[in-house]
Amino acid sequence: MKKNITLIGMPGSGKSTIGVILSKQLSFDFIDTDILIQKMYQTTLQNIVDEKGYMKLREIEKNTILSINSSKNVIATGGSAVYENESMLHLKNISYVIFLKVDFDTLTKRVKDFDKRGIAKAKHQTFSDLYDERNILYGKYSDFTIENSSATHEETVHKIVEYIKTKNLI
Repeated sequence: MKKNITLIGMPGSGKSTIGVILSKQLSFDFIDTDILIQKMYQTTLQNIVDEKGYMKLREIEKNTILSINSSKNVIATGGSAVYENESMLHLKNISYVIFLKVDFDTLTKRVKDFDKRGIAKAKHQTFSDLYDERNILYGKYSDFTIENSSATHEETVHKIVEYIKTKNLI
């Protein structure tokens, strides 16, 4: 039986906030891979992108995800985790992967600092390009998708907990 819950989705989809609330509800620990990276490198994700490039951030993210081997965690990934098949297969092996899906208009209202948020993307990519590209990958790797455009964090957590109970996952 898988022993973790992993949240994937675009920046602004609520992975970190919902992850904290969900971890309290389940009495699980909470792991935010973005925070792990920032602590390990003692800098922001944006500085890593600016100084070493977005592909280096993706490599660091992959290695960080592959190092997770504990149980009873809610794991919030960076939005670009889905680009690395090896990372996602590892997460699917140790957890149930839940895609927090948010429509594009809602995300653009939530994410005001797109160019300063430490998003692993090519310089030419727009937020719209990234949204279209990543949503396909999120759907590919998720075990369950929750529409999270208009729901409150608590409503989303309730949906996740109900799904877990209904499926007897953990």
